[in-house]
Amino acid sequence: MGVMNSSKDMSMIILSFTGTGTELNRRLCEKLIKNFQMEKDSNACTGYAPAKYAGEGILPLPDDKAALIGDRWGKAAYIFIGAAGIAVRYIAPWVKDKYTDSPVLVIDEKGNYVIPLLSGHVGGAAALADEVADMIGAVPVHTTATDVQGKFAVDVFARKNGLVITDREAAKKISAGVLNGEKVALYIEDCSVSVTGTPPEEIVLCSSFEETEKYNCRIIITDTLEQDMHARKSEVSETDREEDTLVLLSRNIAAGIGCRKEIEEAVLEKGFLEILTVNGLDIRQVKSIASIDLKKNEPALLRLCKKYSILFETYTAEELNGVSNVTVTSEFVKKVTGVDNVCERAARLSCGAGSMMQGKCIREGMTAALVKCPLEIIFKR
Repeated sequence: MGVMNSSKDMSMIILSFTGTGTELNRRLCEKLIKNFQMEKDSNACTGYAPAKYAGEGILPLPDDKAALIGDRWGKAAYIFIGAAGIAVRYIAPWVKDKYTDSPVLVIDEKGNYVIPLLSGHVGGAAALADEVADMIGAVPVHTTATDVQGKFAVDVFARKNGLVITDREAAKKISAGVLNGEKVALYIEDCSVSVTGTPPEEIVLCSSFEETEKYNCRIIITDTLEQDMHARKSEVSETDREEDTLVLLSRNIAAGIGCRKEIEEAVLEKGFLEILTVNGLDIRQVKSIASIDLKKNEPALLRLCKKYSILFETYTAEELNGVSNVTVTSEFVKKVTGVDNVCERAARLSCGAGSMMQGKCIREGMTAALVKCPLEIIFKR
């Protein structure tokens, strides 16, 4: 499974337990909807409180409070207005790890302080806490070591730049190295990747993999997990430094998929994974899957995207036909859909500035094409 989306892109569930807290609950939900441009009629922000405080947009807390948390865990951000102990008791059965946990905030009922309690970096709770605090005029309280010391946090860096952490233990060791005052070497394999901003003082940009060997901690940004990368990681094993090498995969692949109606989920997934493997890619690198709007409710496509947390987009035949450059055409497909090549056109529309990495590739009951989107690495203090 991939890392969860930013908390801004998730639905928000706010829980309050007193009259004062519930008034804040109402105001905050309204502000979140406005600031994050959520749809008022959707479930983007839902407030809950004891029945005697509910109403005016706030729902009564259900009897099955465990289900309220568990059913949306990892898919929604939770904001508790009240004591931190209440939040801990509510979420305790569901907490697993920071890569899959929901972001959780705690706010005192007077709205003086906002604390990112869980999934601060990967889930985006720390950034959400800052924004919520700004909305209600509160003070954000951060307790994570890298935040407190103002140090480089590799999980935040990866999330903000659309990069995939391939080794959680290595990420921990990089963070430990940073906190111990070590310099971290950073090498970007693909010379076409643009870099903007000024790297923090902990980071040393290197022009080659060999240059990174001078440092105990290193980060390699690459678009492949092929054997050559593993071989080069092993080159430093004799110095006991291999475990401090973290590979970050670029998540910049837009895929276009065409498939037969009601294709089996297993067949679609198998074919798509095969095409990715042939191109030396991991499915975690896929940022979007696109198809024709005839497939907007195709169960296998929807389940594939949900399983791997991939954005699903569809386009009309008219929009797809506006793409002029395709490698092959099919009169049969055009007769059925109105488009002679769905997968390539959809992939190009999903990432207009990208380059075709894999043209139309056929597997059982489906076709796919891959476009590599431009990648920009941004440093911000």
